[in-house]
Amino acid sequence: MTIGSKRLVVGAHYGVRDWIAQRLTAVVLVAFVLLLAARLVAARSQGAIGYDEWAGLFVPVWMKVGTFLAVLALIYHAWIGMRDVWMDYVRATGIRLGLQFLTIVWLAFCAIWAAQILWSV
Repeated sequence: MTIGSKRLVVGAHYGVRDWIAQRLTAVVLVAFVLLLAARLVAARSQGAIGYDEWAGLFVPVWMKVGTFLAVLALIYHAWIGMRDVWMDYVRATGIRLGLQFLTIVWLAFCAIWAAQILWSV
């Protein structure tokens, strides 16, 4: 005797994983903001902050890597959020997939652009 349907619930496993990923990327972003704030306070204690001082914050390789990790965390955070928005509010499969594709392209472009900016300093 079987009880209940044999319906396969597709996508149900995404919920907890994405919830945890959102929280972890948020923690990475908060840690980066605190690090950047501390560096800005330290730079400000030496005088006014102009372009040279601001660019100088990102000269050390560890700061470039940390900034890029924060950018990647932001991109993944944004991807999870936008994917969920598209899945929840766009019913037409073709349009939803097109919007998801455009979102991926845009976020990849942003990652490449951020890397180009960081390593040009």
